[in-house]
Amino acid sequence: MTQSCSAERADRTFWLMQIAQTFRHYAQKTWWMVLGLWLVAAVPAQARLLLRVAIEQDVSQVKIGSSTDAALLDASGQATEAIPAMNAVVAEAKQGQIAINHLRSPQFCLQPSEGGFVFIGEKWYRGSTCLIITGNNLTAVNYVDLEQYLYSVVGAEMPTHWSLEALKAQAVAARSYVLYQRQNSATAIFDVGSTTRWQVYGGVEEETASTRAAVESTRDQVLIHNGRIINAVFHACAGGYTENVEDVWSSPLPYLRAVPSPDANITECQWTQSFSAQELSQKLNYPGTISAVIPSFDNRGRIASLRLEGSTGSTTLRGTEVRRALGVRSTLFTLQPLRSRVAAAGDLPAAPSSFQLIGRGNGHGIGMSQWGAKVFADQGYNYAQILAHYYTGASLATIEVE
Repeated sequence: MTQSCSAERADRTFWLMQIAQTFRHYAQKTWWMVLGLWLVAAVPAQARLLLRVAIEQDVSQVKIGSSTDAALLDASGQATEAIPAMNAVVAEAKQGQIAINHLRSPQFCLQPSEGGFVFIGEKWYRGSTCLIITGNNLTAVNYVDLEQYLYSVVGAEMPTHWSLEALKAQAVAARSYVLYQRQNSATAIFDVGSTTRWQVYGGVEEETASTRAAVESTRDQVLIHNGRIINAVFHACAGGYTENVEDVWSSPLPYLRAVPSPDANITECQWTQSFSAQELSQKLNYPGTISAVIPSFDNRGRIASLRLEGSTGSTTLRGTEVRRALGVRSTLFTLQPLRSRVAAAGDLPAAPSSFQLIGRGNGHGIGMSQWGAKVFADQGYNYAQILAHYYTGASLATIEVE
């Protein structure tokens, strides 16, 4: 999606909560001390939780601004400067402090007035932003209401024109995922990041009426197993079957089991990729000429392992290692060697000159397939049925988050 620096592109008809800020100091257990920052919200009852989302992490400088007049607050919570609407300032990390114009502090927060949006780096976001020194650099953190965060995540993770039931399934999975990460992976400074390492959060430009409807119609709903919120991971396309989590990552989880997925024949999930023999050797770190590649498949048709044979002997790699090294979409592929002819040897086949991978699926294959969710929704399944299919034994629950 094309990005814009104009706040006018955002939908201004949706209110933003008014935030009263207080500050707490965090100390990390390292040789240096870093100040973290909590915001306590005086907000309506339905906006109970503020997420801390790292937008720019460990950078030397970042540009921030607001669509409305905003107050710039220092580490003590004192207003240090007024930033006019549609103006931006550049914050820089200097000698263990954040420098904004003539001001210096280990942290600054920018609080918009009148429900404005904040500008961080290149995009507009709801809520407010805080800049915190991290080592010799700084990190920009967006403090945003959980549900409003999801308006953007659903739009960034799934095409917004898809069926509402698919979008609702994405909303519940994303809400469950971020709360699980907040409970298990949060740092003193932020709860989650904004990239594919977590789940994609692109600010207000990713929102649409459909994503807001999907979030609001599932407000506070999460997936639980044995009374706990699950790690509701998802991926683009399973290619016909999802995976058991332990076959891709490490420990088994009862709710992340392999199940059939109705996306085997989706055109957008089909792919091919070719590598020369030299490229394959380099990418798979094989120190010689590859003469044969022998795959082993699991019972879902994914590459479990790949044995390389050639001039320097034999070596075996896990399927997940192969996918990571080659940068291909999934481990659901077949590999075809393409050979040249050697006339001097009686036209006998030589070692392969290149290899073609023919695959389907996109992503790690664990949890909900987004394309599968679309197909199910188009067939008349509702979001609860979709989620029950992909997260074995998990159930929907409405929680009150704090």
